[in-house]
Amino acid sequence: MSWTTLLSLSNPLSPSLHRSLTLTRPNRSAAPISCLSVDVSSPDLTQIQPSIHEKKITSSEIIADEKKFIVGTYARAPLVLSSGKGCKLYDVEGREYLDLTSGIAVNALGHGDPDWVRAVTQQAEVLTHVSNVYYSVPQVELAKRLVEGSFADRVFFCNSGTEANEAAIKFSRKFQRFSRPDEKNPPIEFIAFTNSFHGRTIGALALTNKEHYRTPFEPIMPGVTFLEYGDTQAAVQLIRSGKIAAVFVEPIQGEGGIYSATQEFLQSVRGACDDVGCLLVFDEVQCGLGRTGYLWAHEAFNVYPDIMTLAKPLAGGLPIGAVLVTEKVNSAINFGDHGSTFAGNPLVCAAGITVLDKISDPSFLSDVSEKGNYFKELLAKKLGHNSHVREIRGFGLIIGIELDVSASPLVDACRESGLLVLTAGKGNVVRIVPPLVITKEELDQATEVLASCLPVLDQEIKN
Repeated sequence: MSWTTLLSLSNPLSPSLHRSLTLTRPNRSAAPISCLSVDVSSPDLTQIQPSIHEKKITSSEIIADEKKFIVGTYARAPLVLSSGKGCKLYDVEGREYLDLTSGIAVNALGHGDPDWVRAVTQQAEVLTHVSNVYYSVPQVELAKRLVEGSFADRVFFCNSGTEANEAAIKFSRKFQRFSRPDEKNPPIEFIAFTNSFHGRTIGALALTNKEHYRTPFEPIMPGVTFLEYGDTQAAVQLIRSGKIAAVFVEPIQGEGGIYSATQEFLQSVRGACDDVGCLLVFDEVQCGLGRTGYLWAHEAFNVYPDIMTLAKPLAGGLPIGAVLVTEKVNSAINFGDHGSTFAGNPLVCAAGITVLDKISDPSFLSDVSEKGNYFKELLAKKLGHNSHVREIRGFGLIIGIELDVSASPLVDACRESGLLVLTAGKGNVVRIVPPLVITKEELDQATEVLASCLPVLDQEIKN
């Protein structure tokens, strides 16, 4: 056995020693040295398969394979994306698209942000995952930043928005039992609202208003009452019944159609919750973290929750969710009450630190607010006169264009013209959630495409 082989079986070599040993091999064509029973013979280069990035493949081939191998839960647009930079995306044939979807409000810093790439790359080289059996530095650092920048005292990490809302459901029920130890039947029910969307797992689904999401999977979690979004009187009355563990509300509804709560509504709900010991949960999975021009959407209303759920933009494209809670709520939670294998691992938290640091900069948030106002004024000027446009609404860079017909033909026409937007509401709202780094020039370009595609709505009616 050679000296270099013996060394390879002991402690890892320092990089310099490894180089000095391996570079002294005199003949690179000589047969490789074997190590114990491990076969390290030279590979047959003709048998090596090209990587996915080297293969020449068409969109139609990918779409055909998807239909064969992927469970059919998504009605996908016929578009196969392969790369992105900034606010631009490119399909496998090289066509360019201006992205006003940002992965459904996920890619807040756009695609390939250099600071984000650097953070993820450096962390991946050091430590990716260790599980929550142990401590890790990035997780604690991200939690510290979230607490310092919010109402909260503690953070629980998970992997998605629906998981965050599931945790909030559990924390709410546990809190009610903890805070009322002498009550045989503490409050266990919930209030959610029309047009709400809180996720697709059974608990979060029970809080989601759209029946077609819930009906195929019934029976789902009982004890949820849906009230009209913004109906202060009905909400206060039900909260004061003493049956409600928590009220779940989106300060700005995304999937529901870009509807904003009012300050009076949120303040009244907050007051009623305080009166009876009910918890107020703000779901900011889509509207939080800079999307409105505020770090948190509820800051615009000067109303603060007991629990806030986050996810989409927090790690800039990597899967993460977070539940922010007050110390009051945290006091009810014990070891083993909840957990997650992958949650808050070093890789996603390193990404989250970079995203949070950049977005929480006051100048960044001010820029989002300014661009949002600019964009809404531009849309009103260019689209507002169209007979199909009912309303243009939103906050910062979460904007909805409500139509009197289905928005799908317009979304399809925009995609064919190189612009990506989404639908929302009952399918009649164009949802615009671009990367927060989008430029005014790109907003100008997007407006021109939207305006040029509006005639397709008349054609659809004629057909």
